[in-house]
Amino acid sequence: MSYEDDARIISDDIFELVNECFRQERSTRNIESRVNFFDTYNDYFVLTDDGSYSINSKEINHKVETLHTSTGAISESFEKFIKPMKFDYSSDIAVLDICAGLGYNSSAAIADFIKNSNANLTIDMVEISKATFACGLLVPSPIPEHDITKRAIEDELIAQDYATLSLEETEIPENININVYIEDARQTVQNLADNTYDAIFLDPFSQNMAPELFSVEFFKEFRRIIKDDGIVATYTSSAPVREGFIDAGFYIGLGPIFGRKQGGTLASPNPSMLEHSLPRNDEIRIALSDVGIPFRDPGLNGSSEDILERRTEERHNARHNTRISSAVKTPIFLGDEMDDEKLKRRVERNLAKMNIPSTTSDEARYIVEVEDDYHEKQDGENNSTNRILEMKKRLKKVKNEEIIF
Repeated sequence: MSYEDDARIISDDIFELVNECFRQERSTRNIESRVNFFDTYNDYFVLTDDGSYSINSKEINHKVETLHTSTGAISESFEKFIKPMKFDYSSDIAVLDICAGLGYNSSAAIADFIKNSNANLTIDMVEISKATFACGLLVPSPIPEHDITKRAIEDELIAQDYATLSLEETEIPENININVYIEDARQTVQNLADNTYDAIFLDPFSQNMAPELFSVEFFKEFRRIIKDDGIVATYTSSAPVREGFIDAGFYIGLGPIFGRKQGGTLASPNPSMLEHSLPRNDEIRIALSDVGIPFRDPGLNGSSEDILERRTEERHNARHNTRISSAVKTPIFLGDEMDDEKLKRRVERNLAKMNIPSTTSDEARYIVEVEDDYHEKQDGENNSTNRILEMKKRLKKVKNEEIIF
């Protein structure tokens, strides 16, 4: 199986139907297969609460999920990827949209830009699956600007001999430039220029399906190509993803909560671009627990399986050596009295292996003391990243007995 086949996320059924639709278009040059596709196969599309459509994923761990939240597919794009941005609309803007899928995130960016600016907009859309991009042509447009995105997708699918007919009539405005890349995003980013993007949208389906798109090395490429005041937005609240951003030289903050219980993640080279701290316990777990060990893909060419196995091994080696065990969420109890005696014994067994006598010991209080200055509103000095880095330093000192209490 090729990486493209393995990385493709849409369900097998819709994948085959879409490919067959465009095979017919290429062989017959008849518009009917594409024009009638949505009405014929409507059951394969999922109507979300805001009236926009999503599609189902392939089966993962015996589960099938939609690519977007049921709360609203296009609303998710605006809430998670547009609202957190701090664009200077008096200047030209450049956006990198990774795992562009149906084109909703780029369409939301275009809508926001048209509403606020007369400058120039460049959007680079990256998606590994032609069929997934083709689904973006087949769904009803949730907003008028999606027709602009469709035109760019169609042009590239024709250039790659996947589609044949130019059915999208909407013209792309002269001040909007859309580049469509149908390839492995890891290869795309290595060919992009330094200091280019005001925003990067990172929207893979899941970290377990595509850990290669959440690795430290991938984020280092982001750090190279993003502007100093740029922002990366992703939906995930995953500890290894957040740690990966920090290891790559970013500051991190809390992203919007929409359709999920937890907020996503924002990252920027400039801490002043990020308003909200991560939850306190998230900071502690990232800094101190083996759950914070990030994904690594040294050559930017590893398989998902290799990357996941590498992280599992690194977590095993770090546990009780450089990180506190993540079992029973041990680190979050540092500095606190514990009433549950059974849980307390388990927690303190884990802590003892890191030279921390108890949850209320001087060592424990020293490590998490920086959280005494925690504020939900963060700034250039008092922020999640600085607190996480300081706790990591303090844990190392305690474990190595470099400090006497």
